[in-house]
Amino acid sequence: MIHQNWQTAKTLKQVTCVHTDAKKYMVNRALTVGNIYEVKNETEEFLFVLDNTGKVGGYYKEYFEDHSAE
Repeated sequence: MIHQNWQTAKTLKQVTCVHTDAKKYMVNRALTVGNIYEVKNETEEFLFVLDNTGKVGGYYKEYFEDHSAE
């Protein structure tokens, strides 16, 4: 049950939100374009980041780019 410790887990990397144009979900309530987010876990399709709500949420990788890429 790794997800129970994600908020206090070490940060894997930082990413920048590049858009919130979601086809299906209201992503703009939890992410802000231009903000930097801490990645707590990663899968092939999703990044689990500490979002604007203060909780860890899973989002498609397409919303982000590596912060070091700027």
